[in-house]
Amino acid sequence: MKKKELKAKATPQVKAYSVAFKLTVVREFEKGILNKDQIQIKYGIGGNSRVLEWCRKYGKLHYPKKGFLGRPMKDPQKQRIRELERQLEEANLKILAYQKLISNAEQAEGISILKKDVAKQLMSLPKPTPEK
Repeated sequence: MKKKELKAKATPQVKAYSVAFKLTVVREFEKGILNKDQIQIKYGIGGNSRVLEWCRKYGKLHYPKKGFLGRPMKDPQKQRIRELERQLEEANLKILAYQKLISNAEQAEGISILKKDVAKQLMSLPKPTPEK
């Protein structure tokens, strides 16, 4: 029998890059002179998304995350109803805040801000006559 030689799989060497190097690469990418692929070739950086990961982590520009939380609703009517319910809840909170503000102002000033008989006051006012 022949001895079989075990061949070890060649694993790619993972390089550890310093933070200063990463910041340099990110600054150069954000300047816009070179694109991601050109920067990878220039500095010998392996991996398809390593530069973009560094940009998300160290960069100043906004890099939106892939996807979003939750799944979209399939029924547009349910989506509209939920949006309207949210708006109604916000409006109710605003009304409560305004009522509290008015009651605090009335207590502080000692006057009534809201008039209850607005309709009667409007009817008692003289109607303007057209001038000739």
